[in-house]
Amino acid sequence: MAKTKTIYSCTECGGQLPKWQGQCPHCRAWNTLVESVQTPASANPRFQAWASNAAPVQLLSEVQTEETPRDPSGIDELDRVLGGGIVRGAVILIGGDPGIGKSTLLLQALSSIGQQRKVLYVSGEESPQQIALRASRLTVDPSRVRLLAEIRLEAILETLKHEAPDVAVIDSIQTLYTDQVTSAPGSVSQVRECAAQLTRMAKQTGTTILLVGHVTKEGSLAGPRVLEHMVDTVLYFEGDSHSSFRMIRAIKNRFGAVNELGVFAMTERGLKGVSNPSAIFLSSYRDDVSGSCVLVTQEGTRPLLVEIQALVDDAHGFQPKRLAVGLEQNRLAMLLAVLHRHGGVACFDQDVFLNAVGGVKISVARPIWR
Repeated sequence: MAKTKTIYSCTECGGQLPKWQGQCPHCRAWNTLVESVQTPASANPRFQAWASNAAPVQLLSEVQTEETPRDPSGIDELDRVLGGGIVRGAVILIGGDPGIGKSTLLLQALSSIGQQRKVLYVSGEESPQQIALRASRLTVDPSRVRLLAEIRLEAILETLKHEAPDVAVIDSIQTLYTDQVTSAPGSVSQVRECAAQLTRMAKQTGTTILLVGHVTKEGSLAGPRVLEHMVDTVLYFEGDSHSSFRMIRAIKNRFGAVNELGVFAMTERGLKGVSNPSAIFLSSYRDDVSGSCVLVTQEGTRPLLVEIQALVDDAHGFQPKRLAVGLEQNRLAMLLAVLHRHGGVACFDQDVFLNAVGGVKISVARPIWR
């Protein structure tokens, strides 16, 4: 029996090394190399097919251009983030913390889309009974949602060819595995290969595929960084686990604007869209409270009014604490430096805490009330 060869792949750039190193020599990232089993190129039938056929070439001026048609998902806030609706043949990746509402939102969307189009839900984590219980709790119509519990990629691809759905949900991409790669499900090579084959099928058949992705403890999508480059749209769930409000932000969108924000409220009947999120963020605001103010920020095409809470206290250690929740840490440091230099307010011996109410993450903010 031939000895199994292992390689180390970088989760940031996809570079491969024969031995483990602390730093990737390709992208200079630290602690991003993970072990996987090396698969010979000759064992993959796709490489043999590509080597025997040449693709046709055409001039850019000969390419026919037309407006991309969109189909509504039945959820207005989700359509806002997607740029107006779902594009046929697109691959959408949705990431977020466990239990934040990814599967709930997609099941609600599939139930609405299934009234007009053919849909398929592929579950690799939950049993059909668990999904049926969620559908009953959400009071959605499950009569038109086809369900498949499978994690083997080849079986999923055959089902997609046979069923030919308009929209398919894969929950989740980290649970799938393919026979062409010998490593375990969730590894860099498995995630990369499964996503590549699903993306290729979506482009060939016109099926819209929504992939659910896990996130690491740092908040980034688990798996190789190339996963975000292969898909057409990347959506991130945001929000505080102790709050009932959820935000979806578009990080990448080939068919629309990025940084669009959709706001939802988690209820016992599932996620409900919030048309006026400023009223939620300001529901408990009182202008006579010290350390609280309202900021106006623009997330995509939507202006928001958000309450900001600040607390400054004497430092009890050698290193003062600087904590910002919902705002950039470097922006807080810059504001403290400006206050010291131009306002004469010294905070070098003070702990400073900053919090954006509601769990929203603010990129650019301008104060309107103090």
